[in-house]
Amino acid sequence: MPWEFDNDKPIYIQLVEKIQFKIISGEIPIGEKLASVRELAQEAGVNPNTMQRALAELERQEIVFTNRTAGRFVTDDKDHIKDLRSKYAINKIQEVTTALAQLGYSKDELVELIEESL
Repeated sequence: MPWEFDNDKPIYIQLVEKIQFKIISGEIPIGEKLASVRELAQEAGVNPNTMQRALAELERQEIVFTNRTAGRFVTDDKDHIKDLRSKYAINKIQEVTTALAQLGYSKDELVELIEESL
């Protein structure tokens, strides 16, 4: 089933974000071999060139690496993945707190809401 994409953002960036999320969430484990460009493109429902561009960006960010004879792999740098996961969480928290602050919630009210929802 093809992945869903937003028309307001370049597809290759969305691919980077989706693959990065799969890695930081553990859906794609650290050190795991990735499927081929063609297979990933087919799974996502995109052109292989678009997928190649996304994977090149993930390599630039040192999230994946290429072993010329064996394919692409997720980095085995656990600290790098942990850092990316923390940055993702902080970004999501900032998005939510900004939206709720615009609704008039105070810091104490936000903390109370979070505690209640946990």
